[in-house]
Amino acid sequence: MSKSSKIRVAVIIIVILCLYLVPGSPLATDNMMRIGLLIALYCTLGLMWNLMAGYTGMVSLGQQIFIGIAGYNVAVFATTFGLPFWAGMFCGAGISVLLSVALSFLLFRMKGMYFAIATWITSEALKIIFTSWEFVNMGGGMTIKLRPYPGVFELYYIALTLAIGAFIVVFFVLNSRIGLGLKAMRDDDDAAAASGVNIFRAKLLCFMISGFVTGLCGALFYINQGSIFPGPGFGISWTVAAVFIVIIGGIGTITGPIVGAVIYVFLSEFLSRYQGYSMIILGVIAIAVILGLPYGIVGTIERKFGFEVLSTRRIMKNLLSGKQINTDYSRGRDLRVSK
Repeated sequence: MSKSSKIRVAVIIIVILCLYLVPGSPLATDNMMRIGLLIALYCTLGLMWNLMAGYTGMVSLGQQIFIGIAGYNVAVFATTFGLPFWAGMFCGAGISVLLSVALSFLLFRMKGMYFAIATWITSEALKIIFTSWEFVNMGGGMTIKLRPYPGVFELYYIALTLAIGAFIVVFFVLNSRIGLGLKAMRDDDDAAAASGVNIFRAKLLCFMISGFVTGLCGALFYINQGSIFPGPGFGISWTVAAVFIVIIGGIGTITGPIVGAVIYVFLSEFLSRYQGYSMIILGVIAIAVILGLPYGIVGTIERKFGFEVLSTRRIMKNLLSGKQINTDYSRGRDLRVSK
């Protein structure tokens, strides 16, 4: 590891430690912790959407599928069965993974806008199902009753740990041998398949990771909210938020969703007083960023100054340095690097 890389890692570790120490500071208020909690959750949501759209080429408009499923699992486990919140969280995330596997056999037959529309239609179908399902109180929603109920400080620690964990997972996936296959598939999946990349398996891996982590994110959000309804739970606003975060921060950059999440949460807090116009204002801001900074904030900085907080180009550098890569995914083997 080079000296500059060591310095970057050290700075990241210091920042993480500071974030964990924030609740113990005298300036930490419930409102500050609430904002920190939201930033961590939206950062996780953006990281997962960016993994699918920015690195794999799967533009999903249905991430709310996993959020709604996980939120209702927490409500059912807590209210109906009286189990602790973590049981509902992980059960909801597990069901999200199973659902992602089941949906993959249908959705992966589609590409581009057809895949995006199909994911959105799936979330709308789930919204209708839960609105008419008596077991979950239909359109009346469910109140999450936990004993004891975790406070905002505890939820902040959990959400921060989840965001850091999501970042680490994305970083290591992209720096693994399969990462090159994902990027090749994003640029041209037919060419990637011809080179030996197992397209279905690569997509399924990202879809499962995204489903699991997004499910945990949704469960935490609704634990903090205290109740869940079919409309907001499976609403398109979740995907709108993820798209805005990634576009603002920089699609296809590993730190872009972090910057985008911070901006989105503070903008949402400021625009909350303009309920009728908040979405319009956010849309105008997104269009302005696309026109002025087409690669997003982080993407523009990386292209202009060549500065990356953490690089995800290890395998590509190995290629350029004269190493060969065997991309034989078709026989069930991972990418192997050899001289």
